[in-house]
Amino acid sequence: MLSLQQLLRASHAILFLVFCLHLGFNHAQTAIPKVIEMNVTMPTIVQAGENVDVMLSVKSQLNECMVISTYLRTPTPQEGSFNYKYTACLCNDYPRKFFWDFQTNDTLAISIMVDVTREKGICPNDRAVMPITANRFILNRGLIVY
Repeated sequence: MLSLQQLLRASHAILFLVFCLHLGFNHAQTAIPKVIEMNVTMPTIVQAGENVDVMLSVKSQLNECMVISTYLRTPTPQEGSFNYKYTACLCNDYPRKFFWDFQTNDTLAISIMVDVTREKGICPNDRAVMPITANRFILNRGLIVY
């Protein structure tokens, strides 16, 4: 009887261990690196004619580098530096920051766009990758002008 009780105790411990290992493996399988992480800093309310400063921080968790193009879009055409398009090499050990300064008299819906592109001569040794699932990343922000 004593040996049967010890056997049952051991089987509970083994089941618990297997359960913990199973949870650990499931967690490891869901840790997919992010292709692009975007963070935008900009005001939400400004006065008409006031300078609007937009800063976009872009980083990646992929081990490979990629060529990205960043730009702003809005339904109503804007003039000046709002239309600047930046192209750069993005690597996981070197996040990038992009800046736009512009003036507007209109309330705007702004889309901050990042496209992963195929362009040579931007990344070192032309060893840039292209994601399979998505190559355009968008953040939408509103700017109220009074």
